[in-house]
Amino acid sequence: MANKIPRVPVREQDPKVRATNFEEVCYGYNVEEAMLEATRCLHCKNPRCVGACPVGIKIPDFIEKVKDGDFAAAAAVIAEDSSLPAICGRVCPQETQCEGSCILGVKGESVAIGKLERFVADWTREQGKAPSGPVAEKNGHKVAIIGSGPSGLACAADLAKLGYEVTIFEALHRPGGVLEYGIPEFRLPKDKVVAAEIEAVKALGVKIELDVIIGRTVTIDSLMDDEGFEAVFVGSGAGLPRFMGIPGENANGVFSANEFLTRNNLMKAFRDDYLTPIHAGRKAIVVGGGNVAMDAARTALRLGAETTIVYRRTEVELPARKEEVHHAHEEGVEFRMLTNPVEILADEKGWVRAVKCIRMELGEPDASGRRSPVPVEGSEFEIEADTVIMALGTSPNPLIAKTTDGLEITRRGCLVADENGATTREGVFAGGDAVTGAATVILAMGAGRKAAAAIHAYIGSKG
Repeated sequence: MANKIPRVPVREQDPKVRATNFEEVCYGYNVEEAMLEATRCLHCKNPRCVGACPVGIKIPDFIEKVKDGDFAAAAAVIAEDSSLPAICGRVCPQETQCEGSCILGVKGESVAIGKLERFVADWTREQGKAPSGPVAEKNGHKVAIIGSGPSGLACAADLAKLGYEVTIFEALHRPGGVLEYGIPEFRLPKDKVVAAEIEAVKALGVKIELDVIIGRTVTIDSLMDDEGFEAVFVGSGAGLPRFMGIPGENANGVFSANEFLTRNNLMKAFRDDYLTPIHAGRKAIVVGGGNVAMDAARTALRLGAETTIVYRRTEVELPARKEEVHHAHEEGVEFRMLTNPVEILADEKGWVRAVKCIRMELGEPDASGRRSPVPVEGSEFEIEADTVIMALGTSPNPLIAKTTDGLEITRRGCLVADENGATTREGVFAGGDAVTGAATVILAMGAGRKAAAAIHAYIGSKG
């Protein structure tokens, strides 16, 4: 039986070595490993993995092609539904999506779908054979996309394939959004992987204009009224960091994870040939338990800081991917669970010297079913630190909503959009973190694809 073969392990850099560099941690499968792992797929009649994939990749079909050694055909299957396979193969939370639904995972280990997707994408890129799928003739309609992150790229790729003239407007000096500024090099290599997949989207005919801040020099109104764009998709992400609001948070040496990671990833602070300043300090504390907290902690560690993650629940409740938590432990990041900062203590020059914390215990479950952390009275203690990085989530930048009439936002500053991405303003669609708040790359891509279909229907309905 195919499922009697154990899951093929993936080779990785040694933890002691990788904790000192920014090279990719995971090496991925070679040809033999990928073909062997592909034989484990049962090719289910009703594949639950496809239903669990936010972009609906035909997973058993591409794995069948890998098993047969026809990697170009596997890439073509993936390309029907995903424009960013090398990225998704690396950063998707497969364990809660496709792999989490794999029937083999019920009694054993699920098929390594993510690692196989990554293998196909990397093989295709290395062979110089990036598939794009069929592209329709130009239909004479123009669509503007705001933001070149995962939702914007997915929306743009689908619309370009349908024949639309698509222009993406990006506020930063490099395209990619969170793929470029948020996710570290050791998880997602920028030049090798991100740039290559963006080039594949551009090859469909998509134009990308950089350094354009919508809501400043250009508005959604001017795009639609003056520049002839019939629809606009807002995929501007969630780049506005949250803080705790505790005393001492304005001390020198306190950063948002967003700023810390942007300096390192987009502005290459880790490289000697760039002069971007960054402050990792000797002892860094990262507050939070999501993937961004893991990314910030593992980055600070590589920059030379003894790094501690402080989280108010237990390790069981950590929202970060199990793989990221495992890698952080292996590399030497310390975890202080059931611990919450109450004050940041500064020295006489205004620099962080310690974080005053309180111990927590888990009380009754909250509305989401997670047990709420409750402070233990009188249990305050200090942790020495000279850098504090707040990784507490982000919300959308309010600029677009403020400068566009008729765009409703939620109490948390997210754009209001229906299940197809239509906002409260006709012709304007939105998706990804700008609608949901900070979430995952693949959910943003799924939203971009849904909006592309809705935009196609909307423009078609106007005759």
